[in-house]
Amino acid sequence: MKIIVIGGGAWGTALAVQASGNPAAQHDVTLWVRDAMQAQDMVRTRQNQRYLPDVQLPTSLHLHAQALPQWISSLQSTDLVIVASPMAGLRGLLTALHDCSAAVAWLCKGFEAGVQGSPGLMGHEIQSLVAPGMRSGVLSGPSFAQEVATGRPTALVAASVHSSVRDALVGAFHSPTLRVYASDDVIGVEVGGAVKNVLAIATGLCDGMQLGLNARAALITRGLAEMTRLGVALGAKPETFMGLSGLGDLVLTATGDLSRNRRVGMAMAQGKTLQQAIDMLGHVAEGVYSARTVVQRAASLRVDMPIAQAVVDLLDGRLQPAQAVAALMGRDPTVEGL
Repeated sequence: MKIIVIGGGAWGTALAVQASGNPAAQHDVTLWVRDAMQAQDMVRTRQNQRYLPDVQLPTSLHLHAQALPQWISSLQSTDLVIVASPMAGLRGLLTALHDCSAAVAWLCKGFEAGVQGSPGLMGHEIQSLVAPGMRSGVLSGPSFAQEVATGRPTALVAASVHSSVRDALVGAFHSPTLRVYASDDVIGVEVGGAVKNVLAIATGLCDGMQLGLNARAALITRGLAEMTRLGVALGAKPETFMGLSGLGDLVLTATGDLSRNRRVGMAMAQGKTLQQAIDMLGHVAEGVYSARTVVQRAASLRVDMPIAQAVVDLLDGRLQPAQAVAALMGRDPTVEGL
């Protein structure tokens, strides 16, 4: 299979390493890197020092840094294109790829920032606007790039309404160390991937304030209920949220030390400003950028999401960490449920 991965960040590199390093599959894999200097360094060292230091790039992995507009025409002979950009870059890349005949899937998790009063969109909503004829999907699930790149056992979900796209993603990445499940619930998979980032900021705050394991368990459980409410209101299947892209990704991002969103919450609990927390990361934390849109979409559907709202109030400076916790604990009693 001929595969092109667009984006030389941690996750794009990890999947390119995974696909090109599978000797049984013998895929032809190219990693497109936007920064020409970074690409040259990767060719020279066979490592991605900026995002995945100490991970050796397979000799079979091709590296490319030609300007993307000049390169789009070469995609027609490709079987699968993976868009490994942050959410903010997805619209532009899907627009550039709108005539691509290959299957296209994105990796980013979140909502696009809203513009001029319009709510932010998920990946499949952006695709339906800018490239309606595209055979597309999303690859998601509980996964840290470092562990995938080094061959740690991982399970992901490939979601698309097109069976050919699901099959392409399974064929590209399923291996002895990476199990890929198929789903046709694109909405559910994308909502899970977006909302878990916001909830991870809340659990990071909880851990940073040393509130205990009971509090963390409560946040994860009630956060899952919030995620499911929003997803069902948007048209998702409720059972999707008990799977890899829902509960699985939430548990990983809310508890794992490699989680950037969790680290934002922990830093703010320790008195750092939002900007200081972001600067400390050196990477994108999608929950910071999608939290407001999550709450806006929920409000437009009359879906109650108190944990997500508390995160937004924290990020916007309306609440201090202790006040955010007090606001959640001070809510009126109710029955448990979605």
